Amino acid sequence: MRTLIVTEFISLDGVVEAPGGESTHPNAGWTMAYGVPESYAFKLKETMDAQSMLLGRITYEGFAAAWPGRKGDPFADKMNSMPKHVVTNTLTELEWNATPLRGDIIAGITELKQGDGGPILVHGSATLVRFLLAEHLVDELHLMVFPVAIGGGLRMFSDDRKKLEFELTDLVRYASGATLQIYRPAS
Repeated sequence: MRTLIVTEFISLDGVVEAPGGESTHPNAGWTMAYGVPESYAFKLKETMDAQSMLLGRITYEGFAAAWPGRKGDPFADKMNSMPKHVVTNTLTELEWNATPLRGDIIAGITELKQGDGGPILVHGSATLVRFLLAEHLVDELHLMVFPVAIGGGLRMFSDDRKKLEFELTDLVRYASGATLQIYRPAS
């Protein structure tokens, strides 16, 4: 069984939108001041260990516009070569080594997880992550929490007041003040 890992950059006020400078938020790029070699090393290892990505349409479109032109370093090469599964009902033709996931999304994701291979990473994709959490399809959360509140934006946790319980399995504090928190659903 493959592990489905949601990996997010998240602010203290729970925002996952525009961590890298995207134009969708007035405080875009809020992670940039907190990057340190150790956090970059974690993200590289996480990506190198993964075998594929599961993305929502909006994140796919942003990534597909940004990553293909980057070449020559291990992270970019892995991002570009890794198979991607995109949850979409609107896109008909996908590029960047991607295939659409349509129809019964739960069945499609369950089939991916039951296949052979390494971890499946979910980056960004706030709407998809809310769905995955509600359907109990997430095996691990990798939350890189940044010591900044940005005053609103897309969040990965729903406001529907349903309780989700997790077990903290690892915690790393970086010199910049950011933390890496790894969780698994509580038994």
